[in-house]
Amino acid sequence: MKVAIAGGGKVGTYIAGDLVRSGHTVVLIERDPARAAEVAATSKAQVREADACELTELHAAGLDDADVMVAATGEDQVNLVVSLLAKQEFAIPRVVARVNHPKNQWLFNEAWGVDVSVSSPQLLTALVEEAVSVGSLVQLLPLRGSEAKLVEVRLAPDFPCGPVPLSRMALPRDATIVAVVREGHVIVPNGDTVFEVADEVLALVTPESEADLKALLVGP
Repeated sequence: MKVAIAGGGKVGTYIAGDLVRSGHTVVLIERDPARAAEVAATSKAQVREADACELTELHAAGLDDADVMVAATGEDQVNLVVSLLAKQEFAIPRVVARVNHPKNQWLFNEAWGVDVSVSSPQLLTALVEEAVSVGSLVQLLPLRGSEAKLVEVRLAPDFPCGPVPLSRMALPRDATIVAVVREGHVIVPNGDTVFEVADEVLALVTPESEADLKALLVGP
C-alpha cells in the first residue's frame, strides 16, 4: 500500500515510521527545508520538501497512485486543503485527517474530502469513558462513508435485556453486535450468545438505532 503523509512533525514522522516497518511505501511531505532534511536523515520513508497545498508539488510527489492520504500537519486549515485536493484531484480512496482544535471538528467531513477525522481530545474522552463507565453507551469510532459508528457498553448488573440468547433479543433493525469482550477474551457472537454482567459489548449502530440499542443494553 502506498501512503502519502502531509506534515513532518512528530505525528507525521511517527505514523510514517510505523507504516514503513509494516512494509508499506510511504511518501512524507514537509514544507520546512530544515525539518525535511532532519527527517530525511533518520527516516526510511521517502521525504519530499514541498508544500502539500500546492497541486503541482503533490503531482511531483507521486500522489497519482497513492492508496491513502494522511493530513497530519499542526494546522487545521492546511489539513482541510490537503484532504480536499487528495480526494478531488487525485481520487485517493481513503483520506485521514488530523483535527488539532476540537472546535473545527465539524468541518472535517466528506464535503472537504475527509473519510476519517482524528481528534485527540475526543479520543481521550472516549477512552476515559470506556475505562470508567459501566452501564453507559460510549461512542468509539465513526465509520467511513456512512453515519454508522462503533459503540461500546460495559454491562451493569441490572442490564435490561437480561441473560437471554442473542437470537431472542429484540435488536434494532440497523444495529449489529460485532464482538463481546469477556475476562480479556474476544467472543464472536452468534445466536446462542448470552450476555453476562461486566461484558464489554461492541456494536455498530446508525443514528436511528442507537437509542433503541441503548434502551436494550443500558436502559432509558
